Amino acid sequence: MRAFCVFEPEEIESIHHATLRVLMECGVILTHPGGRQLLQEHGAIVADRFVRFPPEMIERAISTASGKVALRGRNGVIQTLGDGHLHWHNLGGAREIYDHRIKQRRPAVIQDLTDATRLLDAIESATTVTPLFTPTDVPGSLMSLAMYRHTLPYTTKPVQGPGVQNATEVTYAIRMAEVLGPPKQMLSLSVSPVSPLTFPDDAVEAIIAIARNGIPFAPLPCPTAGTTAPFTLAGALVQQNAEVLASLVLAQCVQPGLPIVYCGRLAMMEPRTAISVWGGVELGLVSAATVQIGHRYGLPVNVYGFSTNAHSFDLQNGYERAINAILPALAGADELSGIGEMEAGVSSSLAQIVVDDEIAASVQRARAGIAADENSLAVEVILSVMKGSHNFLAQKHTREAMRRGEILFTKLADRNPWEVWEREGKLELADRAMARVEQILTTQPVTPLDIDQERTLDEILNAAQRELEN
Repeated sequence: MRAFCVFEPEEIESIHHATLRVLMECGVILTHPGGRQLLQEHGAIVADRFVRFPPEMIERAISTASGKVALRGRNGVIQTLGDGHLHWHNLGGAREIYDHRIKQRRPAVIQDLTDATRLLDAIESATTVTPLFTPTDVPGSLMSLAMYRHTLPYTTKPVQGPGVQNATEVTYAIRMAEVLGPPKQMLSLSVSPVSPLTFPDDAVEAIIAIARNGIPFAPLPCPTAGTTAPFTLAGALVQQNAEVLASLVLAQCVQPGLPIVYCGRLAMMEPRTAISVWGGVELGLVSAATVQIGHRYGLPVNVYGFSTNAHSFDLQNGYERAINAILPALAGADELSGIGEMEAGVSSSLAQIVVDDEIAASVQRARAGIAADENSLAVEVILSVMKGSHNFLAQKHTREAMRRGEILFTKLADRNPWEVWEREGKLELADRAMARVEQILTTQPVTPLDIDQERTLDEILNAAQRELEN
C-alpha cells in the first residue's frame, strides 16, 4: 500500500537543510559546563549561552544512531520499533481521570494507575505500556519514579519509562528496571528540551546519564505552533526537528550507536484562546510529516495517534482521535501514542482505553489496505455464482476471506438494527466500554512480581525519595 505523504521528497530535504541552518547559525541555549565541553570536543561551536552545531557534526551523529529499538517485557516478548509494524502505547502522565458513569473527573490516584495498567496489559493494541496517570497520593518530587514503580507489577508487556527530569531519576529508573532484567532491554527513557531550543542543565544531565547507561533514548520536544514555535506548520516542524537532532547529537557524543526513537509532539495554538490544541486535523498532518522527517534519518518514529481536546465521549472525541491516528498510521509511523488520551492529555478514562483498542484495530485494518491478487479479485467466484452455484454467502471463498479479516469484526460498536439495540437497553458505546472495563478488571489478573522483587522496588523508591527530598 502506498504511504500517505504530506511532503514531497524535495520538501523533506528543504526541512532538513533549514534545520541545519538553524542549528549552525543559532544553535541551542545550553549552559551546562560538562555538556558544553563534550559537544565542543566533538566539533560544536560554543559562544555565550549558545552551542552551535556544524552540519557535518549533525550528519555524523545521525549516521551512528541505531535505527532499531527493541524493548522486552517480563513475559519475554520483544517489541522492535523499526521492524515495519505499527506499534501503540498509551498516553503518559494524565493528572485527572474521567468517569463516564457520573460524567465527572477527579484527580488520579495510584489505584487508577494500576487499574489502567491492567487494562493496557489486557488489550491487544497496546504493544508497550507507559505509566498513564500522575497519581496525586505520592510526593511531587517522587512522581515520575512512583509512576514507574506502580506500573511494573501490573503488566507483562514492555514498559517504557516516564519522561525524566534529571540524572537522579534516570539512575533510580534504571535500578528499578534492573529488578526485572537487563535495563538496556527493559527500559526506554525520554527527556523534553524546553521550546524554543533550550536545554536546561537538568535535562542535559539526564540525557548524558541515559546515554552513558546505553538506555534507548526518545527525545521528546513539545513545541506549540504560535507560542513556542513558528505559527506556520512547516516552520514549527523545522524547530521541532532541530530540538530532536540537538538531543540526538548530545546522546551520540556520549554513546555512539545509542538506539534513538525520533519523537514529535508538536501541537498548535488555538488562535481564539492561545491554548494548546491536540485535536485539530493539523495535528494529524504534522504527525504524518514528522514520520517522513524521522524516516529520512533512518530512525523509528513515535508521534501522536489518539489525541483530542474533548472532555467526554462525544462526537468531537471520536472524529478527532480517528483523524489524528489514521494520517500518521498511513504515513508509516512506527509507533503511535495516546491510547486513553482525553482533554489534550490532561485527563484519561478507563473506558477510553478499551474504546481506543477498537479504534486501533480499525486503523490497522486501514493500513493493511486491499489485496488485488488473483484470489481476491474473485473472478472464478463471480462466474460460479452467476452460473447458478448457490450464492456468495455459501462460497468457501467467503468463509476464507472472513477468517483472514477482510471485514473487521468489532467488539464495542453496535451494528444491529434499531429494534435489537432498543431491546438490549439502548446502550451507547461508552456504556459497553465500561462493562468491558469491569469484566477485564474482575476476570483477568496479571502475573504478579515475586515478593523479593516487590520488596526491592520499594527499597529503591524509598532511597530515591530520601535523595530527591534532600
